[in-house]
Amino acid sequence: MSGASIPADIDLVRQAYPLIDVRAPVEFAQGALPGAVNLPLLNDDERHQVGLAYKKRGQAAAIKLGEKLVSGEVKAGRLAAWRSYLGRHPDALIYCFRGGLRSQIVQQWLAEAGSAPPRIEGGWKAMRQRLCGRVDAAVSQPMLVVSGLTGCAKTALINRLESGVDLEGFANHKGSAFGRMPEPPPPQVDFEHALARRLMSLSGPLTLEDESRQVGSVNIPLTFWQGMEKAPRIRVEMPLDWRLEQLQKDYIIDLERAHCARFGEEEGWQRMRQQLGNALLRLKKRLGSARLARLQRLQELAFAAHESGDRQAHEAWLAPLLTEYYDPMYRYHLKRHQEAGLRELHVGDWESCLGAAREWQAEHMPASG
Repeated sequence: MSGASIPADIDLVRQAYPLIDVRAPVEFAQGALPGAVNLPLLNDDERHQVGLAYKKRGQAAAIKLGEKLVSGEVKAGRLAAWRSYLGRHPDALIYCFRGGLRSQIVQQWLAEAGSAPPRIEGGWKAMRQRLCGRVDAAVSQPMLVVSGLTGCAKTALINRLESGVDLEGFANHKGSAFGRMPEPPPPQVDFEHALARRLMSLSGPLTLEDESRQVGSVNIPLTFWQGMEKAPRIRVEMPLDWRLEQLQKDYIIDLERAHCARFGEEEGWQRMRQQLGNALLRLKKRLGSARLARLQRLQELAFAAHESGDRQAHEAWLAPLLTEYYDPMYRYHLKRHQEAGLRELHVGDWESCLGAAREWQAEHMPASG
């Protein structure tokens, strides 16, 4: 059983080749290659049965069972799905976990039906190794980290730069306990692959936001994060009123809009309210019971005013949350970095930091030609 194959190479992702992932849905859900569509050879239950047969009776028995499970109308339906996708994307490639039996079977069936796309040698595993290698290699590129108190619009600054790498965007999380979005977060694998994909387009400097290693439910790859921790910084300093306005946008206006877009007005409002309440509750250990109770009362009053059209009422609980919790925590973090001797290239307001970041970016761009 054989067919055309091509070597695993991150250029396949860079060039945005259409990809058919023939692994089972449960495997695909744990992480796939960027831009892949899941059109499996075996569904989850079939894969489980074939796996048991392989363990108990060996490969030949497993293949025989697979052919029995995926035959007749089932086989015809899967062939139709693959051929339909290939009809729309004739340059598509196929892959399975290691580029072995499953992708070869799909390739053979498609060849018998009149068309056989190439498969990726080594499959998902080989491609993942190369994508992770691109992330690790990025530590050799110049890095600049943008730091600042919560609400200083650091992510917006990052996204104004050609060299910007938006880790929170890849994590689908706005940072902090309150940054969870209504859309589910990506699996760790998909976060890493999205980061690798962005890094492929950046051969020169990288500008990133100051992050702890965990962003929402995912972790920044260790080697990459260690590179960030050693990088020089610029620090955004903005007054409390400006920061509160930014938090209103991020954690109230945008969050409400995102929830309502996904769940409808009524359910979206309730889910957004529940999310912010739960986020506050998760800080109980650090806030202490008395402070938590006070902030919860203020939050409830703010939601009541919000329902009457007054979104500004949220400042009553957001302001003490910043000044009593997030700001002291950040200043402790800043002190540690200063004691470690990390360089601060610039400290100033948002516009001056954007200018400083652009100057640094220009200085570190590779020479053309």
